[in-house]
Order: sequence, then C-alpha cells, then structure tokens
Amino acid sequence: MIDLYYWGTPNGHKITIALEEMGLDYQILPINISENDQFQPDFLRISPNNKIPAIIDQDGPNGEAISIFESGAILQYLGRKTGLYYPCNEQDRVEVEQWLMWQMGGFGPMLGQNHHFSQFAKEQVPYAIERYVTETKRLYSVLNKQLMGQKFVAGEYSIADMAILPWILRHEWQQIQLEDYPYVKEYVERMTARPAVQRALSIKV
Repeated sequence: MIDLYYWGTPNGHKITIALEEMGLDYQILPINISENDQFQPDFLRISPNNKIPAIIDQDGPNGEAISIFESGAILQYLGRKTGLYYPCNEQDRVEVEQWLMWQMGGFGPMLGQNHHFSQFAKEQVPYAIERYVTETKRLYSVLNKQLMGQKFVAGEYSIADMAILPWILRHEWQQIQLEDYPYVKEYVERMTARPAVQRALSIKV
C-alpha cells in the first residue's frame, strides 16, 4: 500500500495518473494547501520542502517503508519499482529523463508562475504576465515540435507524459489556445482517452 499525500493540483495529478496506470494500491491522504496543511510538522517530516505530492511506500526496498517527496523523484521511483513506463535500456531511459526534467525545470515552474500572475496575484503586474505568458508559449512550441510524428514525448508512453499532461490541462489559465499547437492538442486527446488517466483526473478531495 502506498500512502499518497495529495491535493488536486497538476503535480498531484502526476502521481495519481502513475499509480492508476501502474495498477498500484494506494490511499489518498489529503493535504489542503488552501488551509496550509503543507506546513504541519507531520507532513514536513515527509516533505521538508512543504510541497505536495509526497508518498510513503509501506512496501519499499527490502520490505521497509520509504518516504519520497518531489513529483519527479516519485515518478522515477514508481517506474523502477514496477518496471513500467520507465525504460531499463539506458538510451531510452535518458530520452524519458530529458523530458521529465524539461517538465520539472521549465514546463511546470514557468506555467506555475503564469498561473500566479495571471490568475491569483493581488495586483496585475503587466511585465510579469507578459514574461511568463511569452515563456509559456515558447515551451508549448517546444512540446508541439517534439510531438510531430510521434504519439508521446519520448516515443513510447512514459512517466514523462504523466508529468507533462496535467499542466496542459490548465491551458485556459495560461492564455493558451490549444488550436495553435495542433500536435499538443492531439496529444491531450490521446492522453485523456486513457482509462487510467480518466480515473486519476476524476479524483476529488
């Protein structure tokens, strides 16, 4: 059994998608970030950066419990644990890791700043909005180009796709029209047709 410390954000959805796709047993322990649950001492012992998601795998290495924070690290761990969606071949694995790190270092953080300044900031800061919307569009263009001629970012379906999709689903917050990125639009349609993805996205807490 895996304990998932979760809230319904793009980063949270990454892990529910992976758990559903990999057929792992898990239970959700809600961390209400609107109520600052992420700063509670019990959660900080698991996730010292006070961010969701985090997991405790009760059946970790050598049958002992292990806790993991940071969504990318969780995805890699689950991929190694199950042998699914994370290749063993080094060349293929590097391809997946490149796009996973692209999401972790750019597509997530930059779109997150876009969300903040476009949707939640107490005052409108035109420079910040323009900066992050422009970078968001650049990143969508990179992804659109990568998807030309292939169904998934690293060729075969992988944990990189699980990381990327949830951020695209907030495209309306980002001033993005998916019609401007036709390969990304088709990608979203392919991904959201997967039963495991549908189950993961239907989770409400």
